Amino acid sequence: MSSELAISTDRVQKFIDDLETQKTILSKCTQLFTTLTNHFSSLQHSLSQKSQSLDSRFTSLSSTSSQTLESLSLRESSIPDRESAATAHIETQKEAALAEFRKPKTSTELSESLKSLSRRMDSTGLIIFIVSKRKESISLRAEISNALSEAVDPPRLVLEAVDDFVSQKIGKTGGLTDKRWACGMLVQALFPEATWKEKKGKRPEFARSTGERAGKVVEKWKGQLDGEGEGVGAAEAVMFLQMVVGFELKERFEEAFLRKLVVDFASRRDMAKLAAAALGFGDKIGEIIDELIKNGKEIEAVYFATEAGLTERFSPVSLLKSYLRNSKTNAATILKNGNYTATAKEESNNAELNSIKAIIKCVEDHKLESEFSVDILRKRATQLEKVRADRKKGSSTTGKPRNKRGHNAGNGRSSGPPAFRPAKAPKISNAYSPFSRRNPAPSAQHSPAARYSGPYNFGGQNVFEGPTAPYASAYGVPHSQSPAAVTQQHYSHPVDNMGAAGYRTSGAYGGQTSYGAYDYGSTAPSVYQPPSYTQ
Repeated sequence: MSSELAISTDRVQKFIDDLETQKTILSKCTQLFTTLTNHFSSLQHSLSQKSQSLDSRFTSLSSTSSQTLESLSLRESSIPDRESAATAHIETQKEAALAEFRKPKTSTELSESLKSLSRRMDSTGLIIFIVSKRKESISLRAEISNALSEAVDPPRLVLEAVDDFVSQKIGKTGGLTDKRWACGMLVQALFPEATWKEKKGKRPEFARSTGERAGKVVEKWKGQLDGEGEGVGAAEAVMFLQMVVGFELKERFEEAFLRKLVVDFASRRDMAKLAAAALGFGDKIGEIIDELIKNGKEIEAVYFATEAGLTERFSPVSLLKSYLRNSKTNAATILKNGNYTATAKEESNNAELNSIKAIIKCVEDHKLESEFSVDILRKRATQLEKVRADRKKGSSTTGKPRNKRGHNAGNGRSSGPPAFRPAKAPKISNAYSPFSRRNPAPSAQHSPAARYSGPYNFGGQNVFEGPTAPYASAYGVPHSQSPAAVTQQHYSHPVDNMGAAGYRTSGAYGGQTSYGAYDYGSTAPSVYQPPSYTQ
C-alpha cells in the first residue's frame, strides 16, 4: 500500500515538473512574440515615414523640374533675342575698337584714356597708364570697372596683363611693385567682392580657352608662391586667390596650399572675405581661426570669425583682450632684451603703438565700443606719439650741421673790424667749437604741458585728448607726473646731465670728461669745472 502511494507521488511531481517546463517555454514564446511584434511595428512605422519623405521629395522634384523646364523654355525662347543683342554689342565694341586703331583719341580725361586702351585690348599700355596715374588711385578704382566693360573680352584683357606680370616676375625684371599694384587693380575690377558670392553678384563670362589659359598662368604663378621666387607679399597672394576664384580654378590646387596662403597672409582684410565666402573651406574655417590665434594673430582672427559668422565660438572681445596682454608682454620683452637702451625703448614704444592702433581700428570696424572701451588705449597712443615726436625733434636738433667760422671773419665777407678771437682751448678739452657759439642763448622755455595741451590726431584714428590721471595710473605712471615728466622717463640720460639749452654737457662718448659752458661774451674769468665720470 505504501509503495503504491510513493509511486503516485512521483508521478504527480513529474507532472508538475512538466508543467513548469511548459510554462517556461510558453513564457519565452510570449517574449519572442512581443519582441517580433514591436520590431515589425517599428519597421512599419519607419517605412511609413520614409514613404512620406519620398512622396514629399517627389513632389518637390516635380515642382523643381517643372520650374526648371519652364526656365529652360524661357531661355530657349529668348536665345534669338539674346543672340541678336550680343551680336549688336560685339559689333558696337568692334567698331569702337577699329575706330580707336584708325584714329586714336588723345584725351586727357582719365576715364576716356582707360576706355580707349580697353577698347584696343592693349594690356601693356593699360598697365603703363595705370602705373603713371598711381597718385590718382581713388579715381582709378572708380573708373576701371566701367573701362573694362568697353573691352571686347575683359577677362582676356586682364589675363594678358597678369600673364605678362608673372612672366616678368619669373624673369626677375625690375619695376614689379608698380605692375603688381596695377594688375591687382584690374583683377579687383574684373572680380569684385560681389562676384565671390553667387547670390549677390554675377560672375563675368569667359571662353573655355580663356579659362584654360588662366589655369596655365596660375600654375606658373604657383611656383613663385611656393618659395621658388622672392618678394611675395600679401597683396600678391590676395590677387592670386582672386584669380583662382574668379576663373573657377579651385580644383587645380590642394586645399593645404590654399589654406597656407590664407594663414600666412591673413593680415589683408580681403583674405578673410575670400576664405569665408569664396574658397569653400566650410567647417574648416574654425580650424584656420584656431591656427591664427595660436600664431598670435588675434586681430586677424576677429575679422575671420566675423566674416564666417563664428563670433559666438570666438568672442571678439576675448580675442582683443588676449592680443592686448600679448602686446604688453612683447613690448616689455623688447625693452628687457635691449638692456633698456634708447633704441630698445623706441622699438618697444613703436611695437606697443602699432598694437594699440590695430586694436582701436578693429573695435571701430566691428562696432565694439560698448563692449570694449578704447579710451585708455587712445590716451596711451597719444602719449606714445608725443614721446616719438619729442625724440625725433631732439635727434633733428642735435644732428643739425653747425656753421664753421672762418679764420678771419672780416676779410672781404663783412664790414667792420675783425671779431676778437679768443685763445685756443687746451687739447684735453672738447674738440667741438665753443659751447656759446654752438648753442645760442636759450629762449624762454614753455611748459611741455602747454605745448601738448591741444588735441592730437594720428592717422586712421579720431581726435584724442592728452593723457589724464586715470590713464596714467593704468600704465603705472603716478598721478602727479606732468606730460613733461612722463616724457622724460623715456630717455636714457638723467636730467642732471643736461645743459642750459637742453644738450648733454658731456662729450660724444659716455665715459669722456665733461666741461661746463664757456661764455666768451662774459667779462668774468672762465671757471674750470672738474671732470665728471659716468658711473
